[in-house]
Amino acid sequence: MIKSHEIDFKLYGDDMQFVQIELDCGESVLAEAGAMMYMDQKIGMETIFGDGSGKKHGKGLMGKLIGAGKRVITGEGLFMTVFTNNHDGKAHIAFAAPYPGKIVPFDLTQFGGTIICQKDAFLCAAKGVSIDIHLQKKIGAGFFGGEGFIMQKLEGDGLAFLHAGGTIIRKDLSHGEMLKIDTGCLVAMTNSVDYDVQFAGDIKSGLFGGEGLFLATLKGPGSVWLQSLPFSRMADKIYSAAGSSKKGESKGFNNPLEELSGLTNLFGRD
Repeated sequence: MIKSHEIDFKLYGDDMQFVQIELDCGESVLAEAGAMMYMDQKIGMETIFGDGSGKKHGKGLMGKLIGAGKRVITGEGLFMTVFTNNHDGKAHIAFAAPYPGKIVPFDLTQFGGTIICQKDAFLCAAKGVSIDIHLQKKIGAGFFGGEGFIMQKLEGDGLAFLHAGGTIIRKDLSHGEMLKIDTGCLVAMTNSVDYDVQFAGDIKSGLFGGEGLFLATLKGPGSVWLQSLPFSRMADKIYSAAGSSKKGESKGFNNPLEELSGLTNLFGRD
């Protein structure tokens, strides 16, 4: 078994966080392309296929292609970047969150060496952590679970960092305990949690209640992490606001007086 590099870290910020990682000589961290915020001059970087862990896929060209291909299936890019401290002493590198939310550190040894997460949650990890795919075995969860059939699986004995929107909360479920959630609010879960999707209740509630026709169900034992603001929900709000702004412009509301005039006309006043 390949042992992950031991890294130290510190989180900065509140709603727009970044994580600063401290690397000793010879230590490395891997990240999604474009996640790096800053780094010391001691650190060198290398672009690689897959995650560079060497697990399961082999170390040859075919193994790298398989690893990279799996990343494409999960919606990520073909390449990852490895950052290594090539000099004596300590060096620092930072990775920033892509949108408002929280960065959550995971010591994989505390969760049986495996965490299942949504496809775009991974930010960075110690070298040696494997980023693989996790296929949903249940058809309902695959079609209606918000994440589809494919999620990401992080394996190893090192630190990994996930990012999600809004506030993140951890729920520990006992054996047989069930939690119903909005399908987009799941960030991560331990491998022992049973994930499925159920019909919300009735057609009227599903169509007009604002929660959709389906809810995700998480059944213990295990731990789950939930986000209060899924990126898809935030993107929908921005798109709706942009659409409303364009409609206002098309009506000629160029200044506050014209907007006030438009509002009074709407209520039938002169």
